[in-house]
Amino acid sequence: MIIGHGGNKQNLAASLGCSADEIIDMSSNLNPLGPPEQISQVICDNLLKIKSLPEPDATSMRRGFAKYHGIDEKNVVAGNGTTWFIYTIPKALDAKKILIVGPTYSDYKDACIMHGIQFEHFFTTPENDFELDIEKLSQATKNADMIFICNPNNPTGSLISKEKLTWLLENHKNTFFIVDESYLPFVDQAQEISFVSDTKYNNLIVLSSMSKIFTIPGLRTGFLSAAEPICEKIMNYYQPWSVNALAQAVIVDIFDHPEKIDPFYRQTREYIQKEKQKFLDSLEGVKEITCFSTSTYFVLARLTGQVRAKKICRRIGEHKILIRDCANFIGLSDEYVRFSLKQRKTNLLLANLIKEVLGHV
Repeated sequence: MIIGHGGNKQNLAASLGCSADEIIDMSSNLNPLGPPEQISQVICDNLLKIKSLPEPDATSMRRGFAKYHGIDEKNVVAGNGTTWFIYTIPKALDAKKILIVGPTYSDYKDACIMHGIQFEHFFTTPENDFELDIEKLSQATKNADMIFICNPNNPTGSLISKEKLTWLLENHKNTFFIVDESYLPFVDQAQEISFVSDTKYNNLIVLSSMSKIFTIPGLRTGFLSAAEPICEKIMNYYQPWSVNALAQAVIVDIFDHPEKIDPFYRQTREYIQKEKQKFLDSLEGVKEITCFSTSTYFVLARLTGQVRAKKICRRIGEHKILIRDCANFIGLSDEYVRFSLKQRKTNLLLANLIKEVLGHV
């Protein structure tokens, strides 16, 4: 397991001698608007459920997801976050060699290591703004029986069109494609890009996270959608009561009120577009840092002067703001940092601190 995911507020707080609640976490990729108001009330109303076992396979939660996306519940598996699926899929589908499109989330690699499965990375590059070359990936795919693709990708924020992914699916029918759509709800026209309802493909598995968009990572909830034979193989490795009672109650409530979901998504997307542009504009003209274009709310940046990631993270951390050092992403280096945007005041404070550290204030 990698040590260095975003969100280690406790370590920074300990070094500063303050409480973790005083730390502004801009290292973890969560909705800047926070969770919908009703979630806290749902948790309070369902506290007594912890005295009983939850549904063993989260049937109600799975049914709500299936109904919302217009698919059969036999095409859905509900899990303890998408991370459980990432570590289970390679074993359940008997993968022999896996290709990981990177630089990306470390758990795809760690899942391969856990099960002793051979893997390679196919890297996108900063010179091409981390845009995926589909033809080159297609050539590399010939040597793999499973591919992990995060779309949009973490940490680059790059997005692959549905047309390009469809072409890959149809031209490599003997290769499993794991498409992680954890950050797709933040993207405009997400419903037109998503494969979550395309269960006709026998080589496609889609992962959907509830943690990021609804800001509930501590509840650990996620979904897998795929053709029924694939779901059956995943269920062979399913542990009863994997999703706790409070998590199930929250997700069931969300899907019991579908009329609130789309407005919440729309509000989030509009907010992100506006605040992201404000943040990027505030760094305009600072030559020592290059921010890459992103389809979502986190921004990957390259440090092009003398300052490196460790120093800028430490200096900004002194102001009780945690940002992500991307040196431990395979395919990146200590030149890269990532910012997960928050409210405007905080974003502009971060921009000013960046300029200060880089000698522009």
